[in-house]
Amino acid sequence: MLTVVIVAVGVGTYIATRAFAGPGGGPGRASTAGATGASATLRATPSPSPSPPHPAGNIGDYTVGEHRYTFTEHARAALGNRVLTVTVRYPATGQAPKSAAAGTGEFPLVIFAPGYRQCSASYNILLHEWASAGYVVAAVNFPRTNCYVVNPDETDLVNQPADLTFVISQLQRMSSRPGGPLSGMISPTKVAVAGHSDGGDTVAAMAGMSCCRYSGLRAALVLSGAEWPAFGGRWFSGPTAPVLFVQGTADTINPPAASIQLYEADRTGTRYYLQLDGADHLMPYEGDSPPEPIVARVTTAFLDHFLADDGNTVGAIRHSADVLGRSKLVDGGQLP
Repeated sequence: MLTVVIVAVGVGTYIATRAFAGPGGGPGRASTAGATGASATLRATPSPSPSPPHPAGNIGDYTVGEHRYTFTEHARAALGNRVLTVTVRYPATGQAPKSAAAGTGEFPLVIFAPGYRQCSASYNILLHEWASAGYVVAAVNFPRTNCYVVNPDETDLVNQPADLTFVISQLQRMSSRPGGPLSGMISPTKVAVAGHSDGGDTVAAMAGMSCCRYSGLRAALVLSGAEWPAFGGRWFSGPTAPVLFVQGTADTINPPAASIQLYEADRTGTRYYLQLDGADHLMPYEGDSPPEPIVARVTTAFLDHFLADDGNTVGAIRHSADVLGRSKLVDGGQLP
């Protein structure tokens, strides 16, 4: 059926349509139709990101701008409206992307999924660092599991891959239209997903679960994630985009065995596993205390190589990852 999506963007309304295959399509198995209607009136001047820079300086050289949007999806009637608040950080200078073809200003897109009862603001520093390195970074607060929900429903995780797919399509449409702060900024072909904890489960499903695989994916970052048992389908039954799994050895929420299970099951694509010695569930990704700087450097090097195609070798990933007594990187199914 054809449904109407109303997306409130600052001042004004963005109207799009979304076509669904109907019953039997499964979670996240929707296609998108073309946009109709008028785009919103947006602030033309990028606003500086309130995220503080890393104490050692940004990973990259780009000044970071920020805009916030609310996307309301009316398509999945059984679930009610899906209201997704999205914070988009982007390179706000006139510099060209790392691997841009002549005459284009499109940057790779990274969609970020927070963990259960978490909001994107908890990850401000890490997300800011990715944007400073030349990426459009869109962090999504999920409607039923974010930090503001009084009675969060973790079972709603099965619907989150489709939420991220929807946000990707809306941002790409905004980029394809003139006049907005994201106009002409987002690459339609260079898309990565990243997520922490339940958000890691979400993006792992988009990378490798038959129910929810996103066909246009170029890379995935699974930060302390696991195989969520409620997803219907098969794990890693087809080709998979390169995936970096990151895990702390002292994590008691998603223990190392959970992420190793995913890493070992992924035999259809390029995969890396970054072990963080003594790290817990939150510290590597929230704030700027060790080992967050290691995570920032390794994930950026991974995105540079597999998403931005910036010409760096995979040796740059390993150089950032192997810190004696702090972290170790393995690949291809090898265990740390």
